[in-house]
Amino acid sequence: MSNGRTIAIDFDGVIHKYSMGYHDGTPYDSPVEGAINAIKKLKNKGYDVVVFTAREDLEPVDEWFRKHCNGWSLEITNKKPPAIAYIDDRAIRFTNWKDILNYF
Repeated sequence: MSNGRTIAIDFDGVIHKYSMGYHDGTPYDSPVEGAINAIKKLKNKGYDVVVFTAREDLEPVDEWFRKHCNGWSLEITNKKPPAIAYIDDRAIRFTNWKDILNYF
């Protein structure tokens, strides 16, 4: 994460389909269509990609990557890393507090 071009990508629902929700706590689903190819393209463009998750145990996520991505893995964290962008299926783009309160 040293080049100032880090993109942080949420795991569940963005990379891992997560079709049954949390289920038993282990990653069980296939990749979201296009996710692996998109990550490879971002890396080829010179971005550092960090996967973030709310999961406590990161080893199953790393194993999932090795299984679904021909053995390669990425930096995986359960802490929000410094990044130029966050890709998350549950995010709400902040514009101002009035809009946020109207959303809810």
